[in-house]
Amino acid sequence: MIQYDTIIIGGGINSLVAATIFGQAGKNVIILESRQKLGGMAATEEFIPGYKCNLIYDYLPWINIDLIEKLHLDQYGLEFLSIDPLRISLDKNGKHISFFENPEKTATTISQHSTKDAEKWPYFTQYIAKLTQFLEPIYNTTPPAISEFGLGDILAIKSMLKPLKNHGTRGLVDILRTAPMMMPELMDEWFESDLLRGSLSASGIIHITQGPYSAATVLNFLHQHIYSNGSIYSAQFVKGGTDMLTQVLGKSAHDSGVEIRLGSQVSSIICNNGVCTGVNTVDGKTYTGNKIISGLDPTQTCIKLIGANKLSPTFYRQLKNIKYRGSAARVHFALNKIPKIIGVTTDQMGSVFSINPSIEYLERAYDDAKYGHFSENPYIEFSIPSIANPNFAPRGKHVLSTTIQYVPYSLNNDNLDFNYKEQITRNLIHILGRYIPGFSDMIENSTLMTPADFEVSLGLSEGNFNHGEMTLDQFFFMRPTMSCSQYSTPIKNLFLCGPGTHPGGGLHGTNGLNVSKEIINI
Repeated sequence: MIQYDTIIIGGGINSLVAATIFGQAGKNVIILESRQKLGGMAATEEFIPGYKCNLIYDYLPWINIDLIEKLHLDQYGLEFLSIDPLRISLDKNGKHISFFENPEKTATTISQHSTKDAEKWPYFTQYIAKLTQFLEPIYNTTPPAISEFGLGDILAIKSMLKPLKNHGTRGLVDILRTAPMMMPELMDEWFESDLLRGSLSASGIIHITQGPYSAATVLNFLHQHIYSNGSIYSAQFVKGGTDMLTQVLGKSAHDSGVEIRLGSQVSSIICNNGVCTGVNTVDGKTYTGNKIISGLDPTQTCIKLIGANKLSPTFYRQLKNIKYRGSAARVHFALNKIPKIIGVTTDQMGSVFSINPSIEYLERAYDDAKYGHFSENPYIEFSIPSIANPNFAPRGKHVLSTTIQYVPYSLNNDNLDFNYKEQITRNLIHILGRYIPGFSDMIENSTLMTPADFEVSLGLSEGNFNHGEMTLDQFFFMRPTMSCSQYSTPIKNLFLCGPGTHPGGGLHGTNGLNVSKEIINI
């Protein structure tokens, strides 16, 4: 047996962040990653010979600024590429809405649809900036233990109210009133044009199995805009692809003394009498440690690796009640040339594009998923990562990567054709062809990964990118459950650091920072 201070299961972004900080603190740390490469959902892979893609995330909506500073990531070569416009919401008549860093430039494109909306736009960005400033302190704080609420928790909450100095009690009322809203309620207060309403509402349903008319979709919208200072659809492309973030974190971890073992799949967590003491791996090795930190989701960690028979009935029930319900699929196309979109200039093709004509369009797409069907007219987001990273494709060729919703994890087998993947891809090509002339003729090959595929390849329960839905009942002290919302679990020495913990999904690394602060009081 090999003894360590800290054993970290999984080599995703949060695991790497936590491992590095523990290494910096002088701890003896090992990362056990089942795959032959680090990164998890941040991985970049070759999907057909000569063509690479970002497996799940093509860009980062935001990254925790403390992470970059504390781990000195800029010194390891982490670079972000600026794009402007940040996003282009496609209009079938070519009157696209482009979201720029400069709100006045955005307003100009909005004015094609509504002069009233264009006039309100700068004020809306200021309003969103105010709301996210109330959330940012919460995101960097360990949630209080409601069952044991004491003086320390009161002091922690006090720090969360710092934005009151700038925005007063009206700002606090606004965040408490707005976060539980469904997106149409927020849109009704601000905008009238269908395309703008649909464009913004799409951010409220990204990577969750809910439609815009579901409660608290505004909370998910705000989650996508943390640290954006009101810049709507802020997007940071990592130079070299999202895998470069993994490589940089891996170097930082290595230089902090962290041992990394690839191809080391954990088969079980050693747990006796409610105490974790180590892990066993598939290749027959046993590692013992004082702290076991899992970057896997709560179900994979506790039910699969520990076993239901070693969990208390209450904790087991809480775990079973976590909603996963993955419904985002990824389709990557290998193209023989760069596509052209009517109304989009060549220098704008490095942007993120979306197809979301209206709120009603998004809700109808969700209606299909509610009954176990993939959406025939889905919400589509796509980009061409090979523009910023030419090594993603052979010279003169390109990769177009899409995220589509909804393709639910639990498809209705009664109506499922054996070649349903081909149907989804063919339908997607048809829709993209409405905006990209001759798109089907550009395609050399493609690959589709559904939530069921991600469950197998990445160990994501029900293929959920967030390790649990980003909903109001799975937020803050209720994420992932009330008994393990402080990163510790009811099982002694076992901690969680993945996106299933507070503050949720993405490649921002905040979960890894927070668990480190909780354990070693940095």
